[in-house]
Amino acid sequence: MVSGALDGGVLDPGGAMDRMRAWKGRIDKLAADTKVMSDRLQDLRVTVEDDHGLAEVTVDSAGALLDLRLGRQIQRVPPEVVAQAVMDAIRRAKEQLAERSQEIIAETVGTESAAARAIAERVGRQLRPDPEPGWGESGSSSGWQR
Repeated sequence: MVSGALDGGVLDPGGAMDRMRAWKGRIDKLAADTKVMSDRLQDLRVTVEDDHGLAEVTVDSAGALLDLRLGRQIQRVPPEVVAQAVMDAIRRAKEQLAERSQEIIAETVGTESAAARAIAERVGRQLRPDPEPGWGESGSSSGWQR
């Protein structure tokens, strides 16, 4: 019993050092992977156009609107249709951003750890808020055609 403890158990200094080095290696790799994930998420931008070509939006990694471009045809449609097109494009851009963020998390830190799952869940909640009533419902564009 005592010899087992001395030959590779708790009291074996060589074995303890090996376990510490292996643990440090895993921690160093996780830190490096987390840095890569953070950098890639920070640089992420998504640009989406609505289905009618009225609005094109670009959002950053946090889902904030960076750019909005309106098509010429907005002059021929009611303002509420333009507003709906902008909101739809923003919603779709954030959805794509959430999907791409999930991919980056899986590619860099994986999906097995509790930390990775927590990060992925937080990103999903931040970028996929509950839809506003009335927005994005079928028929909400007042029948306007391109």
